[in-house]
Amino acid sequence: MAIALSQFHEVRLNGVSRDFGALNALRDVNLTIQRGEFIALLGPSGCGKSTTLNCIAGLLPVTGGSIWLDKNRVDTLKPEERGFGMVFQNYALFPHLNVRQNIGFGLKMRGVARAEIERKVDEALNLVRLQGQGHKLPGQLSGGQQQRVAIARAIVIEPPLVLMDEPLSNLDAKLRLEMRAEIRRIHNELGATTIYVTHDQDEALSLADRIVVLRDGVVRQVGTPKELYEAPAHLDVADFMGFRNKLKGKAISSDRNRTVVEIEGARFSGVTGEPVSIGAPAYVAIRSDDLVVGEPGENALSVTVDTAEYRGREFVGTAHTASGLELVFRSPHALEPGAKAHLHVDEERALVFAEPV
Repeated sequence: MAIALSQFHEVRLNGVSRDFGALNALRDVNLTIQRGEFIALLGPSGCGKSTTLNCIAGLLPVTGGSIWLDKNRVDTLKPEERGFGMVFQNYALFPHLNVRQNIGFGLKMRGVARAEIERKVDEALNLVRLQGQGHKLPGQLSGGQQQRVAIARAIVIEPPLVLMDEPLSNLDAKLRLEMRAEIRRIHNELGATTIYVTHDQDEALSLADRIVVLRDGVVRQVGTPKELYEAPAHLDVADFMGFRNKLKGKAISSDRNRTVVEIEGARFSGVTGEPVSIGAPAYVAIRSDDLVVGEPGENALSVTVDTAEYRGREFVGTAHTASGLELVFRSPHALEPGAKAHLHVDEERALVFAEPV
């Protein structure tokens, strides 16, 4: 592959803020991205991830802080002067131009010679595996093929950064899995630097070298997929990383390794995810995969089953305690609605956090 993306050492966001009137969409975001990294910006709707991407792209001006490409400040430049590649959620292809014309559009706007455009478009088509499709219009392509065209258009200009804003959200589940693998393959083959916005934790875990979790315009945690999956630093990060069960109680003992929480008269021992004061409210966070039907005792709650859905090799159930606490659990066998059970978690699979402020 002859396409060689522009080289640099790092991208830095220094105290970046973005306000919309009285709304602080981004607040003091600090982040350094190394050349060749695949970074996922992860969080729920309204957390600031797309705003961050649009500030980097130049589609939104920052209202505080600065953005740097090595020693060059770029937040003062127009979008076209930054030279970044952008892949949008809705593809944003020109419907009246064929695939080749769509891919080569950015090069044409830069005044690149026709022969060079043809050569680079051929290379991009090969990279995204759309050989033989160059004559077609976007409306003649599947959703996955259109997204490949959008990726080819973004990379053919050889940008220092490739920015992707939820590029797979309009695809069905099967295509999302296929395109996820393709995006990572293209990133690896190019040696690209990619910033990828998603609300899907599975996408972030499978694609990214590092994940940036945002909430209310603030960076809550930055780490590798393994770090965020196994050791979220806050309850809201744990919630977004799949800890669906959040059991509120009172801390009765705690140290840097273990915290014991009393919940509805039961004792739960878990890994200390965040320091908790004795007697203070605390939450035990548990993945549904790790909450299973077991015996009465420590780290178990008595529940009434609400539903149990067959998911192939197991059942995914919902249940509630006497006080109305709702839980999601896994079971190897079916449980009837209304059945009584005890749900148990190993202490190594439970994380304890202080009550959010």
